[in-house]
Amino acid sequence: MENSYCFGNFLGELDEHLIGEARHHELWRVLGAHVRAHEGVTGTHFAVWAPNAQRVAVVGDFNGWDARRHVLQNCGMTAVWKIFLPGVGEGAFYKYAITGPDGEALPLKADPVGFRSQHPPENASVVRDITGYSWRDAKWMEQRAGVNARTAPISIYEVHLGSWRRKAEGRPISYREAAEELTHYAVEMGFTHLELLPVSEYPFDGSWGYQPVGLYAPTVRHGLPHEFCDLIEAAHLVGLGVILDWVPGHFPTDPHGLGRFDGTALYEHADPKEGFHSDWNTLIYNYGREEVRNYLIANALYWLEEYHIDGLRVDAVASMLYRDYSRRAGEWVPNVDGGNENYEAADFLRAMNVAAYGAHPGILTVAEESTSYPKVSAPVYDGGLGFGFKWNMGWMNDTLRYMAEDPLNRKYHHNKVTFGLHCAFSENFVLPISHDEVVHGKRSMYGRMPGNHTEKLANLRAYYGFMWGHPGKKLLFMGQEFGQVTEWNHDGQIGWHHLDDPGHKGLQRLVRDLNTLYRSAPAMHVKDGEVSGFEWLIADDAEQSVVAWVRRGGPADKPMVMLTNFTLAEQPAYRIGIPHPGKWREVLNTDAAIYGGANRGNMGWVTAEDIAFHSQPASASVYLPPLTTLFLMAND
Repeated sequence: MENSYCFGNFLGELDEHLIGEARHHELWRVLGAHVRAHEGVTGTHFAVWAPNAQRVAVVGDFNGWDARRHVLQNCGMTAVWKIFLPGVGEGAFYKYAITGPDGEALPLKADPVGFRSQHPPENASVVRDITGYSWRDAKWMEQRAGVNARTAPISIYEVHLGSWRRKAEGRPISYREAAEELTHYAVEMGFTHLELLPVSEYPFDGSWGYQPVGLYAPTVRHGLPHEFCDLIEAAHLVGLGVILDWVPGHFPTDPHGLGRFDGTALYEHADPKEGFHSDWNTLIYNYGREEVRNYLIANALYWLEEYHIDGLRVDAVASMLYRDYSRRAGEWVPNVDGGNENYEAADFLRAMNVAAYGAHPGILTVAEESTSYPKVSAPVYDGGLGFGFKWNMGWMNDTLRYMAEDPLNRKYHHNKVTFGLHCAFSENFVLPISHDEVVHGKRSMYGRMPGNHTEKLANLRAYYGFMWGHPGKKLLFMGQEFGQVTEWNHDGQIGWHHLDDPGHKGLQRLVRDLNTLYRSAPAMHVKDGEVSGFEWLIADDAEQSVVAWVRRGGPADKPMVMLTNFTLAEQPAYRIGIPHPGKWREVLNTDAAIYGGANRGNMGWVTAEDIAFHSQPASASVYLPPLTTLFLMAND
């Protein structure tokens, strides 16, 4: 074997310059383990940032895990340690043996920019060449800006790959199996996007990926990196966008991870009042350190560039934006102005969004942000954080509490279904019924509904109708499209057996038809973020728990009138204002027999007369079944 120390520098001058300035947005191309020919010899070059280390060695199955064999060289000003090992190639296991500034030997560390890990619970990094994938999705990449646009119909199917479907032997679905089965199911159901719970490598199954250690490694639980590419490409070829849950808010304390990586608080804050989440037993990134910001921004760009990801949903943004998040007085450090806002985190999020949209204009970013922090989805140039969209957590919490009430009592809580419109246009919102709402004793969506089996399903149908008619993009977690009875369990698969029940099968068909209508009717999505796209017809009928509204698109688009009855009482002649006289087609009725309902309605049509009502020039008498949402579209 050739001498590892006789080879020239494989880091270019520009790379070293950009790393030194902490603005190398393609960090993964120079750090990590890269299989390549160097000076005519094939091997792997290793490079890792460890500015405070006294000594760094790479150990692995190629050198008996002996830290004396391959000591890395320090690049000086960049604080990058590097070595080229001839003969080491694809599939080699490795870690870094680091001696801290005080001479202490640290636990062996996985590669912060490793492209693959061992199968948990083993945790070594694995040499993997991620180059050379032959993408066939050029047409999709050219058109996806329209699919991700603020004016587009966006309906997201949120999926945990480990429990969407299990194979006969109980193992999770592979990336390649998901490429066939998951993508076709999502298309059949009318969704526009898949959202995958975090796929960055993580040690503990019970974290669902939200405590990642390998930010640059698609989890090996479902296959290899190129097989993950197969899933993304398959989605694109059938017209589905793919959004990844991305977790730049914290990281676990596992010894092989980023914590005290070089013997110092390198990626995290030294002070636990700034750098530790007691809720999650995790460490918080030091967003004020330029190298850490660069590491995270490069990671966002890595998924967009190398895996053609269409969007990033950023987890737990509120925990990043507030220094006192989930902390009592005296447990947090104020900012320079004495307040609780984390200026550095906000600056990082702005920089990330500018970099992501700048490099890949067709993508979208979504913030899971649960407070009233201003302008989350406004452009950075307008003083915003620069996200494309924000989860509407207030709408979700209010409406789910409302639906949990007995229909007889809903009249006392009517504002919970109407209040959301007061702020519906302050951000570009996504309406999320996510995984978080069906775990930890919250019950499933089916379980949250009051009444017997028939009434639970009717409540869900009415609620989904209300949700799809409400301004905002849509998100539904897997299993909720057919009303899974039990809470989500990440160790099994969702309750596909429920589809043997006609009521659950009907709910699934309703969600499919809601998606079809939502995508085909511009009035239901074009002006999701604009006041001019929505008008209340009835917002104050608390006594009968009825709401009605009209959605409008462009001048040539047919308006859509929607009504929801949230009680068990039918309304046989309920008069509502209508934008203009004439016939209005009942394009969807959640009480239809095909959805498991009692098939009550208006025989497919409603006639609006020249009788002004509800500030509209015309009105109609409508039969409104119990626990039902109706959609009426102008026939002309």
